[in-house]
Amino acid sequence: MPLFDHLSVSVADVERAIAQFDPILTALGLERTDGQNGASWYAEGETELIVLPARDVASGPHEHGRVGWQHLAFAVASRAEVVRMHALALDAGWTVVREPKEYPRFTPTYFASFVENADGIRIEFMHNPG
Repeated sequence: MPLFDHLSVSVADVERAIAQFDPILTALGLERTDGQNGASWYAEGETELIVLPARDVASGPHEHGRVGWQHLAFAVASRAEVVRMHALALDAGWTVVREPKEYPRFTPTYFASFVENADGIRIEFMHNPG
C-alpha cells in the first residue's frame, strides 16, 4: 500500500495542465485517465496525481514560498534522466526555475532540476544515489 493514495492539483486551465503534465507523467510510467472535469495519472498500486479545475481561477497562480504547495519531487534513475525529463518538461511548456545541477548542500550525490508552469506548480526531477 502506498504512503500517499493521491495528490490533487487545482489548475486554471485543465487542457493546458493535461498537455503539460501528460508527457512528464507518461514518461515516468504512469497511465492517464480522463474524467469529466480533469484527468488523472496512475500506476497500478501506486500514488495517483489528479488535475482538476480551480474553483476560483482568479486565485492563481500559486506563488512559491507562500502557504501551500512548494514542489513535488520525482526521483529518477540517473543524472541523464534528470536532464532528459527537464528537457521534456520544457518542450511541454514548463519554464526553468533551476537548470540541472548538483546540490551538495542536500547530499554529495544530489542532482536535480526544477521547473514551474503558469499556475505556479513547481516540480523537481532528482537523482540521489546511495
